[in-house]
Amino acid sequence: MDHTALLALFDRELREGARPDGPGVRVERTGDVVRQVATAQGWNGVLWSAFDEAAADAAIAGQIAHYTGLGLDFEWKLYGHDRPADLGQRLSAAGFRPEPEETLMIGEIAALSLDAEPPEGVRVVPVTGPRGVDLVADVHEKAFGADSTWLREQLLARLSADPDTVVAVVAMAGDEPVSAARMELVPGTRFAGLWGGGTVEGWRGRGIYRALVAHRAHAAAARGHRYLQVDASNQSRPILERLGFTPLTTTTPYVYTP
Repeated sequence: MDHTALLALFDRELREGARPDGPGVRVERTGDVVRQVATAQGWNGVLWSAFDEAAADAAIAGQIAHYTGLGLDFEWKLYGHDRPADLGQRLSAAGFRPEPEETLMIGEIAALSLDAEPPEGVRVVPVTGPRGVDLVADVHEKAFGADSTWLREQLLARLSADPDTVVAVVAMAGDEPVSAARMELVPGTRFAGLWGGGTVEGWRGRGIYRALVAHRAHAAAARGHRYLQVDASNQSRPILERLGFTPLTTTTPYVYTP
């Protein structure tokens, strides 16, 4: 599948056709906007839009009014090919704060290099319950320096209510969690999303990240998915390219806080 067709498939299946990413979450389609509404601990934001320059400012104001009325911060997930071309500037002018740009990367599982194994002394452990979730959250806080309360709550809820839509793993060196990652699956689509891959400082550069990508790729293929999707940072992009992932476009979170 060529670049343009693959990007169109991604938009159609995961953005325009988005489904709730957990229990108690809803996806709403209003006008030319698809958005997700969750609790304050979940992800709230605009996933897809299709309006022209004449309608853009009113559409932005409408989403601000909607989420502000619910008392929620939210994100407008802007992709490099979204229109109008100045949508990012319009979001900034309306009070959104852009976060660092990432690269949307897609890998066809059958074409990826998936022979990566964890280094000696490190084992990959599936996460199935609260103890494993605590280990994932611990790694997240150490690797990213960020609070992981939302991650703990979201992962526990999905493992309990929709276990077929998420795969989480933690890399253990003895009794120490040193890396963790998750994969979100959308049944009926060809894509599985890789999220949250992080390794504790001191354990980086040893191939653990690659091993966790390979582990999740095999799990996605076993469930019938054809492609893996990643919003890659500048640090992970070179690793993913060596595994066979292709950059398709950029993605930038624009965050609005009432």
